[in-house]
Amino acid sequence: MDFLAALKPRFEAALAPLVDDPTAYLEMIRTSQDPKFGDFQANMAMPLKGKLGKKPREIAADIVANLDVSDLCEPPEIAGPGFINLKITPGRLRDETMTLVSDERLGVAKATSPRKVVVDFSAPNVAKPMHVGHLRSSVIGDAIRRTLLFLGHDVTGDNHIGDWGTQFGMIIYGYKNFLDQSAFEADPVAELARLYRLVNRLSDYHATKASLAALAEKVEVAKTQLSAAEAEAEADPTNKKSKKQLAKLKGVASDASDILQMTEASVADLESDPALLALANEHPDIARNARDETVKLHAGDAENAELWQRFLPACLEAIDRVYQRLGVKFDETLGESFYQPMLSEVVSDLEAKGLASESDGATVVFTEGHKAPFIIRKRDGAFLYATTDLATIKYRVDQWHADSILYVVDKRQSQHFEQLFDTARRWGYDGVEYRHVSFGTVLGDDKKPFKTRSGDTVGLESLLDEAVTRARAIINENDNAKPDGAELNEEQRDHIAEIVGIGGIKYADLKHNRESDYVFSWDKMLATNGDTATYMQYAYARVCGILRRGGVDREQLRTESSSLDLKEPAERTLALQLNRFAEAVAAVERDYRPNILTDYLFETASRFSSFYDQCPVLKAETEEQRRSRLLLCDLTARVIKQGLDLLGIETSERM
Repeated sequence: MDFLAALKPRFEAALAPLVDDPTAYLEMIRTSQDPKFGDFQANMAMPLKGKLGKKPREIAADIVANLDVSDLCEPPEIAGPGFINLKITPGRLRDETMTLVSDERLGVAKATSPRKVVVDFSAPNVAKPMHVGHLRSSVIGDAIRRTLLFLGHDVTGDNHIGDWGTQFGMIIYGYKNFLDQSAFEADPVAELARLYRLVNRLSDYHATKASLAALAEKVEVAKTQLSAAEAEAEADPTNKKSKKQLAKLKGVASDASDILQMTEASVADLESDPALLALANEHPDIARNARDETVKLHAGDAENAELWQRFLPACLEAIDRVYQRLGVKFDETLGESFYQPMLSEVVSDLEAKGLASESDGATVVFTEGHKAPFIIRKRDGAFLYATTDLATIKYRVDQWHADSILYVVDKRQSQHFEQLFDTARRWGYDGVEYRHVSFGTVLGDDKKPFKTRSGDTVGLESLLDEAVTRARAIINENDNAKPDGAELNEEQRDHIAEIVGIGGIKYADLKHNRESDYVFSWDKMLATNGDTATYMQYAYARVCGILRRGGVDREQLRTESSSLDLKEPAERTLALQLNRFAEAVAAVERDYRPNILTDYLFETASRFSSFYDQCPVLKAETEEQRRSRLLLCDLTARVIKQGLDLLGIETSERM
């Protein structure tokens, strides 16, 4: 039972005679951090001091006098300056825990008013292999999708892939000019990725080289200004304003010099490769020519359309392979190309409604709180991500009747979504909940975006391979060290290594507050103790092992048991924790933060460990006690398994 949810309406009724807005204080009822303060604690008496003109303890007494919780709790206690401490009665805790035993949903009720929710997540550019930058959106979005489905909402997970943008123009140009036919036949995605990188590098080289003169001039200007400032400071050493200006100009000159040096180094790096330099000289207008290929594709050019159709299946197959390993699922995959025919109408409608206007030759929407306009069509007539995103909103609301649209996207895109949502609401799509479910960056040990030693982006598939290889070594070591000898065959070890390796990567991402950056660490990720998927998976397997050694038929145990014995503190603590599963799932839905569930699961595994250390299970003193503790073991296993499933992480009964 979600005791916290049950307490809130009781407190609302108790507060109603005292304040006009009782619901504003319900979030001040929380799980106690220390059992000596009860199971739950309410601290709204302190902030009500100014409003009611009474001492907090007097206010707490008034609340308790109105509070009807006798069927749930022992008499409330007022502690300290005005805390209200509540402890669930032993009988109610026992009965509610027994209810969980027979409940397939483990106390999690389905939504009484289900919403139609679209979760937009992952969304890679399909012309390139997926990389570590796609990890967070994929696993966070999948966990949110799974949780909302479990709660009974009508959910559409939509992978809005990039299958129509400028990257295809670059690949088409590369295909026409630099193709290695044998490499393409052997691995089309790898060859297309090579072509993309080559065209991108040559384009960057020309743009970088063209910027050298302006950068050099900027350095000279900075030096001149610095010399003048030095002379002024030398002429009047007591002038604080001159000293401050001198320090500022030293920084400007240093930064300008550093940028010039890095740019020169980048140019020199390519020019040191004779083959690349020859290609660069042969294709001086490569960036413009690649853009032209994109324009031709969008205009319906037969040759480019045929190439696009040839490339796409292999690209989609490659990303699907990664999704299958990650266990990430989508209900729809509607890319940019799907919405392309709708974009002209979107712009025309915004113009007709007076929302869009011309600015410097482009068509834009001016949005509240932003100086920069929201550009929906460039001066050359090309559409942008903004236009496509507006088309997706129109389609999702008109065709799917979405109540909520969640965008699981990097927090650096926050301004884009603020402008998108403002435009959509003013366009008429204002009856929808829009939410940018933002997240931070995966960092390396240097606290910079995670890359390979050579500075390249880390490929997601190679990351998964490395995780499984490392997990296999851990599985081998642990299995070989078992007192009665190894239990797993090679096939089982392979399977467990896959779920431990992939689960480790996913859990390591999900356990962080999604808006925070985090440092990627193999050692922490696959550790068998601490807050890791490996620890959780081993905890689940450990509980299953206890039940297996006890010769327990788990279904029979649930149906034939009629009561629980929760006399020991560790038994009570574990039972309370298991009853909080519904509370944790509800919190994930409220804030779209899967780390709330990882925190709960880690705490559950920790409390089970304490219970098992303090309360003999298979060697319990009585058969009644043994059966009761086996029920707690079974319930713990079910909660951990269900919780990990909501996170998209597999379990194994043997490890």
